[in-house]
Amino acid sequence: MAKKLSSQNRNSVRIKINGNWREFSLGTDSSCEINPTMTLSYFLREKLGFTGLKVACNEGACGACTILMDGKTVLSCMMLAVQAEGHEVVTIEGLEKNDPVVEAFAQQCAPGYGTALQCGLCTPGFVMSAKALLKENPRPNIGEVKEALSGHICRCGCYSGVAQAVMHAGEKIANKGECHE
Repeated sequence: MAKKLSSQNRNSVRIKINGNWREFSLGTDSSCEINPTMTLSYFLREKLGFTGLKVACNEGACGACTILMDGKTVLSCMMLAVQAEGHEVVTIEGLEKNDPVVEAFAQQCAPGYGTALQCGLCTPGFVMSAKALLKENPRPNIGEVKEALSGHICRCGCYSGVAQAVMHAGEKIANKGECHE
């Protein structure tokens, strides 16, 4: 669990984003970085430029906006940015380039396999949920994978390929003993 640091100033919000603690001004005027009514997904995408995070339904129903907060999955469209105060947030951009989960999704596109991605709208959310699952259980069975991914909608219907990518990543992580963040 990340160490929670409260901002000394109630006019600011402090969040650890992709490994770096940052402090943001809080208020209702246009010069402030965080408005008290701003969702975390909007803040991360529109204010900070983490566009790997996707927003499809903006109602918490599709899973596209999934990020990790203190190592657990959260739907960033259902949280206010101010609720991230003192927490560690990881977006898809915060994963290492050679992350085994990301590599497994990319490799699952090879000929002869069920694809794990097509349009890519759902991919970051699936990857983040897979990261959380494999950190807790690097050798999940297919039922556990399906349960962990059950809150996600893929409009291209790549569910089988996604599940296989997670299983392959789990094998790789279990064999190497790693789950990068």
